[in-house]
Amino acid sequence: MHFTQTLELFPEQRVTQMLFKDVKNAAELRQSAVEGKINAALINPTMLVSPFQALLAANKAVHLQTIGKMKTRSLNSEIIFNLSPTNNISEAFKRFGISDQDRSLLVVVVHNKDESEFLSNITSRVDGQQVPAEEFSSFSDPAKIRKLYKITPQEETCGSLLDAVVCRMATKDVM
Repeated sequence: MHFTQTLELFPEQRVTQMLFKDVKNAAELRQSAVEGKINAALINPTMLVSPFQALLAANKAVHLQTIGKMKTRSLNSEIIFNLSPTNNISEAFKRFGISDQDRSLLVVVVHNKDESEFLSNITSRVDGQQVPAEEFSSFSDPAKIRKLYKITPQEETCGSLLDAVVCRMATKDVM
C-alpha cells in the first residue's frame, strides 16, 4: 500500500509515501511529529496534485541537507517547506502540514534501504485506513491548489496543473 522510490542523485536514500483516509488521530500525530517522536513529514494531501510533488520536495530537502543549506530545522520540516510556493515557513506549515481536524494524511519518510520495521511503526500509529496511491487524486482540491500557486487558465492550456505546480516549486528560490 505504500510506494517507495530511490532518489536518483542520492541512491542510498529512499522516499516512502503512505496515504491514509478517515484519520481520527491527526492532533495526536501532529503533536508527536512536533516532539520528534515520528520521523516523517505529515502532509495534508488536499493541497497536492500528485505524490510526485512530495517526492520532488523530499529530493530537494535531502539535497539541501547534504550541502548544509536547509531553511528549517529538520529534514521533515524541509519537505513540507519545499512544497510551498512562498518562502514563508509558517505559511507552508499552515497550508501543507496536517491540522488537528484533518481526516486525510500523506506520510512521507526518507530512509535508508531497509527500514521496513520503521515504516510499520509509523503505520501502526495512524488511526485511519491506508489507501493505494492510485486514490491520490480523490483527495486533491484543484481549485485551492490553483489559487495558492496563482495558476492561470492560460497556463493550463500548455501544460497540466501538476506541471505548473512543479514549476512554482522549482523556481521559488530564484523568484
